[in-house]
Amino acid sequence: MAVSAGVDRKLSQPVQAIKGIGERRAELLHRQGIQTIEDLLTYFPRKYLDRTKIDRIAHLKLGEEVTAIGQVVSFRTVGGRRPRFVLVLRDDTGELKCVWFQGAHYMKNAFRIGEWLAVHGKVRFFNGLQMAHPEYDRLSEGRDDRMLHTGKIIPLYPGTSDLSEAGLDSRGFRRLIWQVLNDFSPGIEENLPDFILEKYRFINRRAALNQVHFPESGEQLQAAVRRLKYEELFYLQLMLALRKAWRKRQKKGIQFERIGERTRGLISGLPFQLTDEQRKVLREIWHDMRSAFPMNRLLQGDVGSGKTVVALTAMLIAVENGYQAALMAPTEILAEQHYLTFRQMLNGLGVRVELLIRGARPAERRERLRRIAEGETDLVIGTHALIQEDVVFHKLGLVVVDEQHRFGVLQRAGLRMKGQNPDVLVMTATPIPRTLALSLYGDLDVSVLREKPAGRQPVRTVWRYASKRPEIYEFVRSEVEKGRQAYIVFPLVEESEKLDLQAAKESYEKLRETTFSGIPVALLHGRMSPEEKESIMRKFKEGHYRVLVSTTVIEVGIDVPNATIMVIEHAERFGLSQLHQLRGRVGRGSERSYCILIAEPPIGATARKRLATLASQHDGFAIAEMDLKLRGPGEFFGVKQHGLPRLKIANIVEDYIILEKAREDAFEIVRNDPALSGKKVQNVRRYFLEHYKERYLLGSVG
Repeated sequence: MAVSAGVDRKLSQPVQAIKGIGERRAELLHRQGIQTIEDLLTYFPRKYLDRTKIDRIAHLKLGEEVTAIGQVVSFRTVGGRRPRFVLVLRDDTGELKCVWFQGAHYMKNAFRIGEWLAVHGKVRFFNGLQMAHPEYDRLSEGRDDRMLHTGKIIPLYPGTSDLSEAGLDSRGFRRLIWQVLNDFSPGIEENLPDFILEKYRFINRRAALNQVHFPESGEQLQAAVRRLKYEELFYLQLMLALRKAWRKRQKKGIQFERIGERTRGLISGLPFQLTDEQRKVLREIWHDMRSAFPMNRLLQGDVGSGKTVVALTAMLIAVENGYQAALMAPTEILAEQHYLTFRQMLNGLGVRVELLIRGARPAERRERLRRIAEGETDLVIGTHALIQEDVVFHKLGLVVVDEQHRFGVLQRAGLRMKGQNPDVLVMTATPIPRTLALSLYGDLDVSVLREKPAGRQPVRTVWRYASKRPEIYEFVRSEVEKGRQAYIVFPLVEESEKLDLQAAKESYEKLRETTFSGIPVALLHGRMSPEEKESIMRKFKEGHYRVLVSTTVIEVGIDVPNATIMVIEHAERFGLSQLHQLRGRVGRGSERSYCILIAEPPIGATARKRLATLASQHDGFAIAEMDLKLRGPGEFFGVKQHGLPRLKIANIVEDYIILEKAREDAFEIVRNDPALSGKKVQNVRRYFLEHYKERYLLGSVG
């Protein structure tokens, strides 16, 4: 490619350095995450059109998408109710009419007689060969090796209506990126070490960025994509490897030296036997707690797998070694549930437990804070209230974060910083597929609980069309009259929150007056105050209410063993993992439980697959894998709060093999050279510091 003279070729320059990018265009590009020239070069196409084959006009096939080249012989605007612009192209075999029904009056100045055009679109026959709204490319001297929109594999870019209006549709991006590659190509430096390039026979970075935007063949496109996917996943894994190495190297943790009588008393006093998996996970946690390095462990447990008793055991070990332990839960109702459960399980063991949430009277709160600060409290359970400035711990040794994905990096860091390098155990009841775990939590050690405690029955799950609603609710009523309790859940999505909430309220009123007349029914939704929600959930747990009509605020919530029926309205609108979480609210006792999914037709193929999967599958990890495939990694879990970069070209589901190789290589490099100071990886160090340093530091504190 030709290079313009006198150009500063650094890719770190803002996009305004590109000729033709003014304030308005720059602002639109910023909204797409394109701040620098490098950001623009890594704004990858969403798909490609193969226009390598150019047909003679007489040989064009009707009904097919084709590319043709011809000379403009005439054009005119045809009036009428729906004006149209008609342009005629001719080659040595025949003529082709190109018709545009939009912008007819503006297009008459866009062309000139005698110029050559390449056009692409679907051919039909209407008073001769015709192509409606073709994409076109203006050529010089009939054929041009620099055709950007024709005769090649053509990239199509993600876009918005605002970008299109500013001339940055796919055609505009192709022109812009072509210009940038011409001007800035020499500034594209290699960011992978030579031994990696040789190991996988990767093309260099400059060639990869050229070929991903303007591939000369399918093979070259494949080579470019393969290399760029590896590069992206390599730097993601390198960041995780460096975080892990930094924690091991910099921080001396607490060495918990013994398991005492109170811990043994807790386990022997349980009304059930620990599962084999719970014992295995406890051994892993105890191994971490004994070591000289701070524990950073993720505990994944499927719904109802018994994470709570594992967490409490770890907290009790910390207490018996002279330290305090804290558990942070995402909601007050969940914090209170943990508090009550812990109090019950620790009864008679002499452990002092404190609950710290909003709503306490000032004098009472001050007294609680004093007890925590002076070491009179052993275990502290709370919400993000735990990280407020006035909360001071006497000697915090273990931090447990429940449903950790509901907290941002800085919130988790805030609790950790209340102690001197305390051990950290983060828990989630959302099973995370291995691919995603490697990307989000590759710097943590992972423990998994799949096995359910003895006596738990699988929840019988069925899905039915809305026409079966009367029979479904009659069944619910008959079960409630036998002494059971039921949840009825309505969807609530941001885009239509007011309408959804109104529908839930109206349905609640109708159910209370008709189907469940004479039965105590309550309504629970996210717009209620914490005090209202807490009061309703407590009364439901105590049996004052028999039916709870709710939005998804109960997705992760209180444990009500007597609740045996979960009805989910408009189930086609829920994600698969969310449906599984909701189902987990029932089946927590020994009685037979039911989950009934009610779907409103028409139901798309993806929604049908979700409903069928939930009805046939009870393993949360298998469900999570399917959900990841159906929704994609970006939607499965919000990743912004993890301080991780957004993947632009790689897909952690489809590119799992590349992810594994990139992880292996990154962790091996950091094992051998944790400071990246060696000569072989200098370009890696430079690129990492330029592009990943901030995220690395954010993750290191969090």
